[in-house]
Amino acid sequence: MNAIEHTETDRLNTLASTGIMDSPPEGCYDALTRLAAEYFQADTVLLTFADESRVWVKSAWGEQVRELPRSGSIFDVVLANDGPLVVGDIRENPHFTGKYRMVRRLEFSSFASVPVRAHDLQVLGALTIFSREPRRAMAVDELHMLESLAEMAGGQLELRRLQLALKPVEQGVPSTPKLENCGWPRTEDLRRALDRNEFVLYYQPEVELATRRIVGLEALIRWVHPERGLVPPMDFIPFAEENGMILPIGDWGLAEACRQLKRWRIEELCRGSLRVCVNLSARQFARAGLADHVEELLCRYEVSSRQLGLEMTESSLITDAATAMEVLGNLRRLGVSLLMDDFGTGYSSLHYLHKFPFDILKIDRSFVMRMTEGEQPRQIVRTIVELARVLGMNVIAEGIETAEQYRMLREMGCRYGQGFLFSRPLPESEVTNMLRLPGGVLPEPAAERLCA
Repeated sequence: MNAIEHTETDRLNTLASTGIMDSPPEGCYDALTRLAAEYFQADTVLLTFADESRVWVKSAWGEQVRELPRSGSIFDVVLANDGPLVVGDIRENPHFTGKYRMVRRLEFSSFASVPVRAHDLQVLGALTIFSREPRRAMAVDELHMLESLAEMAGGQLELRRLQLALKPVEQGVPSTPKLENCGWPRTEDLRRALDRNEFVLYYQPEVELATRRIVGLEALIRWVHPERGLVPPMDFIPFAEENGMILPIGDWGLAEACRQLKRWRIEELCRGSLRVCVNLSARQFARAGLADHVEELLCRYEVSSRQLGLEMTESSLITDAATAMEVLGNLRRLGVSLLMDDFGTGYSSLHYLHKFPFDILKIDRSFVMRMTEGEQPRQIVRTIVELARVLGMNVIAEGIETAEQYRMLREMGCRYGQGFLFSRPLPESEVTNMLRLPGGVLPEPAAERLCA
C-alpha cells in the first residue's frame, strides 16, 4: 500500500468512526451554516463530508443540495491543498467554471471553502460559502472566522465519535468488530480496484422485439483483475454489499455510464432515444441525496435525463419505503426512466406498482425460461404484459434464449426484450460496433440458436 492509499484509507476509517454520513439533521450543524451565512452575507453555505465517491451535505443554508459526486469537486481541491480554497471572482478563474459544475449549476460567482478536520487532523469535510456576486479578496480575519466555524464543526464531529465509541460500553455490550472477509476480496482489494480503474462496464442490448432495433443497453459491472483476469460480479458484489463498498462502486458505475453516453453522443451513435440502464443497490436507495447526485452527473456529462435508466429490485425498496418513495419521486422529476427489475419474484410487487412511479417492468428470466413448459407459465407472462399495459408501463422480458421464446413473447404483445438470443453482455468496443449497424438493428436470430 502506497502513501496516498494509506492516507485515504485512514481518512475513510476516521470518517466511518464518526457515523456522520447520511445522518439525520442536527441543530448544532444548522446553527453553524446559518451563522456563516449571516456573517459573510453569503447566498448559500454548505457543510459537507465526503466518502470515496460522494460529497454529502450535512447542513445547507440557502440553496438546498443534498449530495454531489466527489470527482471534480471543490472538496477534492481542499483535500489536496490540505487547506483553504478561495476564489473571489470566477470570471478571472475560468478553470473553475468548466471543472467545478457545482459552481455552474448554482450560478455562483465566488466561493470560499475551508477543511473540516477530525481529531487526528484528517480532512473529512468542508465548510463552503457561495456568493452570486464577485467578492473582494477575503481578509485574513475573515478567513480565520471561517476556519473557526469549521473548527466548531470538527468539535461537534469529535463529540459524535466519542459518543459512538462509548455507547457499547455504556450498554454493557461489546463493540461490533469491523467486518472483514476471511478470503478474497478484502475491503482494501475493492478500494484498490476503484483507485486503479480495474472495474469496467459491459453492456447487454435491450431490443424492440418487432424490429430487433436496439433501444437500450443494460450496464453490467465486471472486474478486470491484474492477476485473476475477468471477475464476474457475483464473486465480489455480495461482499461489497456487506461492507459498504457497494456505494462507491455503484457511484462509479453511474458516472461511467454517463461518460460512455457522452462518448456515444459525440460519435452520433445515441440516436436520441438510446437509453443506458444502471442497476442500483438497496444502499444507494437509502440515500435521500441520490437524485442530486444523478442530476450533477447528467449536468457534468451533458446527458439528457431520458437517456439514463435506473433499475432496482423490489427488495431494494422495502427496507425503507418512505425514503425510497422520496428518492424515486425526485428521480422521476429529473426525467430518468425507472425500471423494476426481476418483476414477479417479490411477494408484494403489485403493491409497489401502485405505490412507486415506475415506467418499465422487467419480467424475471425465470418466468421467460419456463414459458415453453406449459400453459400456466405462459399465462403468468401474459398476465404481467397485460398488467403493464393497463398501468401504462412498458415491459422488457429478460433472459430470452430461444427463438420459440422470442416468437411467443411477440405474440403476447411484449414490446421489448433482452437475452443471449440477441447478444451476451459485451465490452464497450463491441457494443460500439453493434450501434454502428444500419438503424441499430440486430440480425435475425437463427431459428436453431440456443445459448447456454
